[in-house]
Amino acid sequence: MAGVVSAAEFTAALRSWGVRRVTGVPCGHLAGPWALFDRAGELVPAVSEGAAVAIAAGWELGGTRAAVLCQNSGFGNLVNPLTSLLVPYHVPVLVVMTLRGWPDPARDEPQHAVMGASTEALLGELGVPHAVLGDGNLADCLARAGEARERGTPFFLLVPRGAIGGPDPVVVPPVADACTRADVVSALLDRLTDHLLVTTTGYLSRQAHHERDRPETLYMQGSMGHAAAIGLGLASALPSRRVVVLDGDGAFLMHLGTGATAAAVGGENLVHVVVDNGCYESTGCQPSAAPGVDWAAIGAGLGYRRVLHCADRTRLPAALDAALTGPGPVLCALQVTATPDEVHPRASADTGLDTIAERFRRAAAGRVTT
Repeated sequence: MAGVVSAAEFTAALRSWGVRRVTGVPCGHLAGPWALFDRAGELVPAVSEGAAVAIAAGWELGGTRAAVLCQNSGFGNLVNPLTSLLVPYHVPVLVVMTLRGWPDPARDEPQHAVMGASTEALLGELGVPHAVLGDGNLADCLARAGEARERGTPFFLLVPRGAIGGPDPVVVPPVADACTRADVVSALLDRLTDHLLVTTTGYLSRQAHHERDRPETLYMQGSMGHAAAIGLGLASALPSRRVVVLDGDGAFLMHLGTGATAAAVGGENLVHVVVDNGCYESTGCQPSAAPGVDWAAIGAGLGYRRVLHCADRTRLPAALDAALTGPGPVLCALQVTATPDEVHPRASADTGLDTIAERFRRAAAGRVTT
């Protein structure tokens, strides 16, 4: 692609502009700079875009110039701290945000279409200055960001797909006896009959669709972090139906507070399975905060009725059997090794998202577990 800025060049430009600390939520189109900042010890991964903005604000208030890396699919998560923290307090954070679903929604995943077409207009309505990275204009964009900074105003640098070069390929060393995403999804689907299943966005949804497409499965694309909330709503609406949520570590951490609500009112029919690979696999295996998380302690602290944990392939069947047969709400945390080379098509590749929702709705209204 003509005019592509290398990851090294982009990272160097931000450092020359004064950025010393970086936070955010990964996007595959920013994987190159993310890896370089991480390697230099200058990056702190945030659990959500809103949290990233707040972390960056703290750095700025402490005298350290900061930047946020994210994608526009998470723009909604950061609007609150943008409008009620950065703008009124005059905290001039630089936000580098990719433009998913723009300029041609057909080239991206369907869940990005609405936000892709609206991002610039939304920033305009909020009165937040911004610029789109283009052929040879990085210096000009940062100059405009500098002008905004002098006014105490945050600035958004919008990055189209392919505008910044990628990182080196990710190599994940094998781990003896470790479960994989495929192991978990296959074993889980083998145990489901008319259970309702909600699969979180990313590779878990793709894997579930690849292993066995079923109308009782709601394949999430987007809405990261909200699988547990959807499952909670389903379990409450259909108390005689077993509801299983297949979640990811990064997704669950993004809106961890939902776990407290699910534990409090989720009912005996709610099973929350968290697959912990320690990274954001679908955006380039960037590390999440999960490696330092004690899922058993978190589950107990949130108030789940039962908490299960499994870290090896031999114990996986027993863990899933226990999760699916005992009373809930139950949190079942499964440690897996990342397998970034095993990538399957999205569910929306052959079925529209509205069709997926409609057939799921019909399945939910059909057979009832006794």
